[in-house]
Amino acid sequence: MSIVIAQVQRANHGRQFHGYGLRTQESLISPILGVDHYWMNAPTFPPHRHQGMSAVSYLLEDSETGMANRDSIGTQNLIQAGGLHWTTAGRGVSHEEVPAEVGKTVHGLQFFVDLSESNSQIEPFPLILEAQDVPVIHLSNAKVRVPLGSYGDVHSPMNPPTEVTMLDISLQDGAEITVPIAIGHNMFAMPIAGMFEVEGQEFNPESLKLPVFPAQKVSRDMTFKAIQGNAHIVLFSGPPLFA
Repeated sequence: MSIVIAQVQRANHGRQFHGYGLRTQESLISPILGVDHYWMNAPTFPPHRHQGMSAVSYLLEDSETGMANRDSIGTQNLIQAGGLHWTTAGRGVSHEEVPAEVGKTVHGLQFFVDLSESNSQIEPFPLILEAQDVPVIHLSNAKVRVPLGSYGDVHSPMNPPTEVTMLDISLQDGAEITVPIAIGHNMFAMPIAGMFEVEGQEFNPESLKLPVFPAQKVSRDMTFKAIQGNAHIVLFSGPPLFA
């Protein structure tokens, strides 16, 4: 089984929040639990609690403003465009995130990462990666940001409690990039903008679907190609984790 097509649902909350949400069979995307690709221009969600997992916010580089973050363990910071904030909820933490400037739109990803059984009840803590500290790889007609994990010899400085890789990939029209999938790792690709092709199938945000590559007993290489214009993709991968 080389590729599985997962469905993506539209997510709207009034006029201030819209996006796309991925919720699918746990075994296909673990250690990720779900992903929301969103645009938010006003406070939308009241303070809310997480437990037994990690909640991660990553702002895409074209975000018009930052995200003000605060939580019940005393963290207060501004997540800037291109930056990442990882909240390890552990035994439980409440947090709230709102656009830093009224009338401007935050464009980002929020995703949820499982914790191992041994870490599920640890004391909550944050991890912060500023935009300027995200490693960037410039290739021919392509750019790869590495907020989490690694690509080739380039490694993120983040050391989260769950092993996960996230690659923020920008491709010019016709450009290709090959990404290895390690033995026993799941991987999936979230379309952000434009259209890309992989394994002979085409994907874009409006198609409401994305490709998933379930864990295999051999390593594999997957080639992504931008078609009909530039493409923006975020890849997630990691070893399945079941608490």
